[in-house]
Amino acid sequence: MGNIIKKLFIGLVVGGALFLLSRWQEFPFVFQVVFFGHAMFGAAVFMLLDAPSVKTMGAVKSTIAIVVFYVVLCTVFVAGASMWPQFDPEDEKGKIVKLLAPKRAATEQGKAEELIARTKALDEQVKALEVRLRTLGADQPVAKQMPVGGAPPVVAKAPTGDFMKIGEEQWQLHECYNCHKLKGEGGKKRGPELDNIGSYLTADEIKQKIFNPKSYMAEGFEKEWEKGKMPDKFKDVMEDSEAMALATWLSTFKNTSVNTPKPIKKL
Repeated sequence: MGNIIKKLFIGLVVGGALFLLSRWQEFPFVFQVVFFGHAMFGAAVFMLLDAPSVKTMGAVKSTIAIVVFYVVLCTVFVAGASMWPQFDPEDEKGKIVKLLAPKRAATEQGKAEELIARTKALDEQVKALEVRLRTLGADQPVAKQMPVGGAPPVVAKAPTGDFMKIGEEQWQLHECYNCHKLKGEGGKKRGPELDNIGSYLTADEIKQKIFNPKSYMAEGFEKEWEKGKMPDKFKDVMEDSEAMALATWLSTFKNTSVNTPKPIKKL
């Protein structure tokens, strides 16, 4: 009995050490439990070595015992595995569909909505010029009234709630939390925490970093920057508006209590 308690104690110590180590390395909680469970399973195996030998049984009893053991073992493994979070292919397919939907829509429609909007803007511009000419006289040079390049003036608009929602959705779709920690969630081993990024970079600068990872380097992440840990793919899989929405959403995070590394402009 004393030997069993000793082995159980060793299993608890090893399991606790693995649990704390995995927690320190910021493994998901489910992995922390798995590591602890493996240690306890190993301790149970060693405790079984001290168990008395099974008495000799006849062929029928042995067969029944093996079948029962097999059924119990399968039940435990299947029931235990079903308790863990499962990989859902439909969830991943949903993310892919959301990523590709804007691309497909732009290809199929030929950006018709953008062309219609530009046409309406030009029409409004022409009407405004006609009013202007009638006021100042037909001899007034039209060229002075036209904006540079003939394009309608762009009026800056404050980000709306929907725009910010799109930015947060892009964060989730592209799984930025795998490398960056934000609001206490995600990893921070391959990339810096971003809770105070808005204090250092504007939305345009963050967008530049997204499309060109080499444009800025976070202090303390020199090796990651040199190795190109941040993938250079987002300019190919994100629309300009999507990247701007994500950058604008990130620029609102200005929590000075979080030690976000200072970005250094490289390009």
